Amino acid sequence: MAAASSCGGAGCGPHCPPAAVVAEDATAERLGRLSLSRDCGRCGGGAGAVAVAGGVGLCGECFRAHLFGKFKLSVTSNAMVRPTDSVLLAFSGGPASRVALQFIHEMRSKAIESWDASNSQALPVFRVGVAFVDESVLCSKPEQEIDMAIEDIKSIVSSLSVGVKATHIAPLEDVFSPESTDGEGRLREVVGLIDDDTGKEDFLQCLRMLSLQKIALENGYTKIMLGACASAIACHVLSATVKGRGYSLPADVQYVDTRWEIPVVVPLRDCLAQGLSLLCELDSLKTQQHLDRPSNGINRLVASFIERLLEENPSREHTIVRTAQKLKPFSFNKFSADGYHDFLPSRLRPKFQNVDNDESTFSEILCLICGSPFSESELRNMESTKHKAQKKTDLYTAHCCQNCHFQILPSGGNLYEHFFSLLPKFWTGKVDTVSASHSLLRDQIEEYLLEDNDD
Repeated sequence: MAAASSCGGAGCGPHCPPAAVVAEDATAERLGRLSLSRDCGRCGGGAGAVAVAGGVGLCGECFRAHLFGKFKLSVTSNAMVRPTDSVLLAFSGGPASRVALQFIHEMRSKAIESWDASNSQALPVFRVGVAFVDESVLCSKPEQEIDMAIEDIKSIVSSLSVGVKATHIAPLEDVFSPESTDGEGRLREVVGLIDDDTGKEDFLQCLRMLSLQKIALENGYTKIMLGACASAIACHVLSATVKGRGYSLPADVQYVDTRWEIPVVVPLRDCLAQGLSLLCELDSLKTQQHLDRPSNGINRLVASFIERLLEENPSREHTIVRTAQKLKPFSFNKFSADGYHDFLPSRLRPKFQNVDNDESTFSEILCLICGSPFSESELRNMESTKHKAQKKTDLYTAHCCQNCHFQILPSGGNLYEHFFSLLPKFWTGKVDTVSASHSLLRDQIEEYLLEDNDD
């Protein structure tokens, strides 16, 4: 990469580079990327290769095609979106979710063009909606700034051509409705009971997913699409490892997650945050990050560590994700093959991950709060605790994983009852249902045994 001279690169001396070259290099350096070549390694043209993919410089147009190809391949080869689906995109306003919104919108537009040109028009075209979870109740920013940020989000979505089904702005405290009229107070109180900073952040992440599930269920969406990219997943891999969540880690790094009532898909899993930010600048895609909340505790340390790794070698994030991907996934990290092959091109069908009929419904026990699958030791501990349980609080506690015990549950056991009373019924209701069914079955067995003894 050419370096700017002390004169500022105005071309005033025989060794000074042209001003245009200096400006290009300054832009490249500001974005933290490396230009290996002045020519595009794919098309051979371009006004200068300012991006790098696999060691080959790409011009802006080819770089965009490279990222879109990764996105489209993830969607099609993993059967993420069917023509009959209604997709809810979780939109934060950052570069990753902005690119995801742009790409899924383009896929839908191309599908509509194909549908209009088709003689049979046998298959419908999937629908797209956008959801933004508003966490401003927990931040100290001025109300005017918050309103402006939300208006920016609405304008970003409305700037797309017709095709987005709806834009949902959901305050985080809405997850406590309808069981509470004071969702804001309830949210503040339950978060205030969590002592650990990392635990608070992880708990809010769980509430975000719960909010997205609530929006999807109430509005008829069949899939939730996240903008999580390789950089974010690499951070999660390291932080989960530090927290001792190695057993449940494979569940969080796959393309597909069906443990939730509305399945979750991650089509940007193979794209780096650096590349997504670059694309937003090249295509002038407006982003909004005024409401971003900084990470805390372990998550903040891991994020800063990843940033240093990226400065040394950007490919390390991909290495971390690929290493985690080698861990054996759970049964809920695949879609059932039934009905999906009909919507896949024949060349992609062999790549589709089939699920046997006896594995189509997973049997893992999931944590009441974070949804992590229980390890064998956690299962034994849960069964032991359930047998000794004297009240519902004991059952709720038994259904929490070790990590939630250490970082989310209040440090004083006497606060458990109050803590669980504040949680959304969406969580605690599941344990109540399971406990009720077990009690009914136990009563039926006892009644049967008594009748048998009488005979």
